[in-house]
Amino acid sequence: MASHKPVPEPTQYPDPATTDHITYNPSFAELRELSADEEVTTEHGSPSYVSDYRSRSADATANTVDDDFDDADFDVFARGVEWVNDPDNDVVCVDRVVGRHEEASYVCRLFLPAEYSRIALSWAKLLEPAQGRPAEFVTVQLPDATDDPKIRVDPEAGVTTVLGSDYTGEAKKSFLRLFMRRAKQQGGLGLHAGSKRVTLADGDDTRTVGQVFLGLSGTGKSTLTSHGLWLDEPEGVEMIQDDVCALLPSGTVAGSEGGGLYVKTIGLDASEQPELHSAATDESAVLENVAVDDDGTVHFDEPRYGRNARATIRRDRLESSADDIDLNRVDQVFFITRNPLMPPIARLDHEQAAVAFMLGESVETSAGDPSRVGEPIRVVGTNPFIVGSEGGEGNRFRDLIADLDIESYVINTGAVGTDDPIDVGVEETVAVLEGAARNRIEWERDEDLGLTVPSSVPGIDIGRFAVADRVDDFEAARDALREDRREYLAGFEDLDDEIRDALY
Repeated sequence: MASHKPVPEPTQYPDPATTDHITYNPSFAELRELSADEEVTTEHGSPSYVSDYRSRSADATANTVDDDFDDADFDVFARGVEWVNDPDNDVVCVDRVVGRHEEASYVCRLFLPAEYSRIALSWAKLLEPAQGRPAEFVTVQLPDATDDPKIRVDPEAGVTTVLGSDYTGEAKKSFLRLFMRRAKQQGGLGLHAGSKRVTLADGDDTRTVGQVFLGLSGTGKSTLTSHGLWLDEPEGVEMIQDDVCALLPSGTVAGSEGGGLYVKTIGLDASEQPELHSAATDESAVLENVAVDDDGTVHFDEPRYGRNARATIRRDRLESSADDIDLNRVDQVFFITRNPLMPPIARLDHEQAAVAFMLGESVETSAGDPSRVGEPIRVVGTNPFIVGSEGGEGNRFRDLIADLDIESYVINTGAVGTDDPIDVGVEETVAVLEGAARNRIEWERDEDLGLTVPSSVPGIDIGRFAVADRVDDFEAARDALREDRREYLAGFEDLDDEIRDALY
C-alpha cells in the first residue's frame, strides 16, 4: 500500500548547473572519455563495455503504490539525495526528454558516479536533449552502494533510486516506467510495445496502416517493428518506436525514445536483420555485454557475457526509422506469443484482445530472469513495469481499443505444436503481417481453439500450421491450457467479468 512519508521531489535535488562537484550534460565524447578505462574499442570504432549486472533486478524493485514501504525503503531515497549532495563525490548528471507529444513529454534527470559514465552514454543516446526544461523525473543510480541491489520508485514524486546495479536497463526503464504511469493517469495506457507505419498502394494512391506490437523484451518486438515486409516503393515501412509507447484516448500512439534503440544482439544476423545489424556495427553504437575480443572483433552470436547482450543504436542509422516518433493513428495491435498451442495468427474481438493483454503469454528471456530462459511465462500486457491495478489495465485496454475500433491479433513467432512442431519462420510472419495490413487474409472460426483463424494467407500454406494436427491428445492439452488460464485470470479482482468470459 502507498505510504505518505515524504519523498524527495525532483526540485529538491541540487541544481546540477550551479553545483561545482557535478559535471552537467557532458557530450557523448566526454562521457566516453570518462569511461575510457572500462572500454574495449570494437573493430568498428564503437565502445564496448561489460557490466557486473546483466539484466534488470526485478525482484529487488518496489514502488510506493503497490508495495508496503518501511523506513529502510525510504532510506534508499535518502541515500541517493545525500550522495548527490556530497561535494566529495564526482557526480555526472544528464538531462534528456522522454516523448515528444504535447500530452506525453517529460524531462528526465540521471545522476550517477562519473566512473559509471558508460551508463549515461548509452542512456543519453536513446533520448533527446532537454533544452533547458526543468526535470520532472529523477533517477539516482549508485552501482557500488550495496552488494544486494535495491531499486525503489515513488511514481507520484517521479523519483527512482537504484542501489547496487550497474545495468543500463535500470536507468532506461526507471524513466519509461513513469512515462507509462503518466499516460494511464491521463486516460490512456502505457504499452511495452513497438510501433510502425506501413504504406500500401491503393489504386493510384497510397494508404497507411498503423501497427503496434506488444511483446516481452527478447521476443522479436524490435525485429518485427523494424522489418520492411519486403515492400518496394511506393510501398514501404517506417519504424516509429521499438520499446515503449503510450496509447492516448485520441488514438495517437505517443513514442518515448527519440534518439535510439536498445536492442538485443545475440543472434543478430546481417541477412535477416540487415538494418539493425548495420546500426549495431556503426561507430555510433554502444555495446553492452557483447562478446568482443581484445583486438576489437565482435561476435554477436556468442553469449560470452550471457544472453542479454545489448547495443544502443541510433535512429538516424536506420533507413526505416521515421522522423517522427508518434503514430498518429493505430489500426492494428499484435500480441507476440510463443505458445505452441497458438496458430501463426488469430484475429481477436475486443474482449478476447483484453484476454490476450491480461495473459501476456510468452517465454522467459534473458532480459527478465536469465535463470528461467525458455520457460513459459505470463506478464500482464507483456509489460513488467505496470504500476497500479493490473486488472484495471486490462479494462482500460479493452475500452480504448473498443472506442477506437482497433483490430487486434495474436501472432506466434515460435513453433506451432508440441509433438510434431513446426517453426513459424520470418517468411510466415511477414506473410501474416502483410496479409493483415492489406486485409487479404480469409478467416474462419476454429471451434477447437475458440478463435478466428486464417483459412488462407497469400504466400504461405497456412494449413501446415493447424494446431490440432501437431499436438497429440489435442483436446486434453487445450482444456488444460484453458483451465490454467481461467485460474490465472481469477487472480485479478478488478478485471471485468466480460473479459473473463471471453477466455479462449
